[in-house]
Amino acid sequence: MNAYRSHAKTGVVPVDAAVFDLGGVLIDWNPRHLYRRLFGGDVEGMERFLADVCSPAWNAHQDAGRSWDEAIAEAVAAHPEHADLIRAFRERWAEMLGGALTDTVEILAELRDHQVPLFALTNWARDTFLIAQERYPFLQWFKQVIVSGREGMAKPSPAIFHLMLERCGLSAGSTLFIDDSIRNVEAASRVGLNALLYRNARQLRRDLAGFGLPVWPVVENRP
Repeated sequence: MNAYRSHAKTGVVPVDAAVFDLGGVLIDWNPRHLYRRLFGGDVEGMERFLADVCSPAWNAHQDAGRSWDEAIAEAVAAHPEHADLIRAFRERWAEMLGGALTDTVEILAELRDHQVPLFALTNWARDTFLIAQERYPFLQWFKQVIVSGREGMAKPSPAIFHLMLERCGLSAGSTLFIDDSIRNVEAASRVGLNALLYRNARQLRRDLAGFGLPVWPVVENRP
C-alpha cells in the first residue's frame, strides 16, 4: 500500500504511516495571541474570560461542527457585557494563529522526503481551517487531513479515529498517531493506534527514531 515501510528496533511495532495533530504540534494556535491585545495589561481578566466565557469547552463545540452563529449567539446571551469580545473570537480568529512550529515541521519534511505516508487528524472548526490552509503550505504535504468540524465529531471520540482509519485506508496497528493532548493519545491507544504524546520536537525526534522512522538523530550537547 505504501512507498515506505519502516523497520523498527527489535520489540517495537513497525509502522507504515504517521498521523499528526496540528494545533500545538505543528501550528501555534492560541487565543491569547489576540486577547492579550484586547485586554491590554489585564491578564487576570483575559484568563477569566477564556476560562468562563469563550472557554475551551465552548470552543470544542465548534470543533465538533456547531456553527459560529449559534456559538456566538449563545455566549452573548449568557454574557452580554462581553458581546464585543465574544464576537472578536470569530471576527478576528486569524489573529490567534502564531507561526508554524518550525522544529516539528522540519521533522515532517524529513518524513515526507523519505516518502512516509503522512496524514493529519485535527480538532478544528470547518471554516476557520480554511484560513490555516492558506497560511501554512506544509498542510499540502498530507495525503489527507481529517477536520473534526467537517465530520461533526471530534477527538477523543473513538468514532473519529475509526473514520480516519477507514477513509485513509490505514491499519491501526501499523499507524503512528502524534498529539499533544493526553486524552487524545489515550483514546487513540484504546482504538489500537500506536500513540505518542507530543512534548517537544526534540523528544518527538527520539520517539520517531524508536519506531524506526527515518529522521535525523538527536545531537546531544557535549561538554
